[in-house]
Amino acid sequence: MTLYRDEGIVLRTQKLGEADRIVTVLTRRTGRIRAAAKGVRKTKSRFGARLEPFTHVDLQLYERRSLDLITQAETLRPYGEALVTDYPRYTAGTAMLETAEKLTAEEGEPALRQFLLLVGGLRTLAERTHDARLVLDAFVLRSLSVAGWAPALDECCRCGTRGGLRGFAVAAGGAVCANCRMPGAATPAPPTLALMLALLRGDWGYADGSEQRHRAETSGLVAAYLQWHLEHGIRSLRHVERDQGAAGDTAPSEDPAPGGDAPADDADTPRERV
Repeated sequence: MTLYRDEGIVLRTQKLGEADRIVTVLTRRTGRIRAAAKGVRKTKSRFGARLEPFTHVDLQLYERRSLDLITQAETLRPYGEALVTDYPRYTAGTAMLETAEKLTAEEGEPALRQFLLLVGGLRTLAERTHDARLVLDAFVLRSLSVAGWAPALDECCRCGTRGGLRGFAVAAGGAVCANCRMPGAATPAPPTLALMLALLRGDWGYADGSEQRHRAETSGLVAAYLQWHLEHGIRSLRHVERDQGAAGDTAPSEDPAPGGDAPADDADTPRERV
């Protein structure tokens, strides 16, 4: 039974009892953890809004046999403040939180690169320097790469041929040439594959100058590729897709916010940027 400190991004919260919450955090050193926050739902809680999704926090925790207990929480940066008033960025951010949680399957397993990607992605969203969906797609592609599932984009994933790529096969692992293209493979435009590669490599000059139709095609392929590799889909992506198809929406739907409270029985400064 010991005290320890770590910093992290709050991914989601779950109600626990009458006034408590279980807080899921992706931390710098410990990886993904779940910890109890006592009295956080009370009006006069000493934690205030410091344990809400999107918040970058410095935590002190008390190690216990079951859930660790949060005893102190200090806000390092409240990314949520810049996102909740912008629906496209809010939905992209919630999809990033859920993706980070799904790609860190083991609790307590260090995931520094995933943590740095998430911090960089949220910072980029909050700064509003790039289109929200481009930031999300870049984050997903790099997170998949960190997890060992980077798609082949500049060579055929089956034979290794460079050039002449004529399709994208999700199940096969990425782009395919004309000889290796199998039934059911998508046929993206060449600029779409180039955009995916630019997002993976961080070439924002190319990404920012891309056409909307190639961005939409990229988003569809990235979402399909991500969900193929996960045991469960990313529920919050449906909000992103809904926003993409209805630009006039200004508020979240009536469904629960992906990063917010869920039922309790559901089961150094970062430098890396998306």
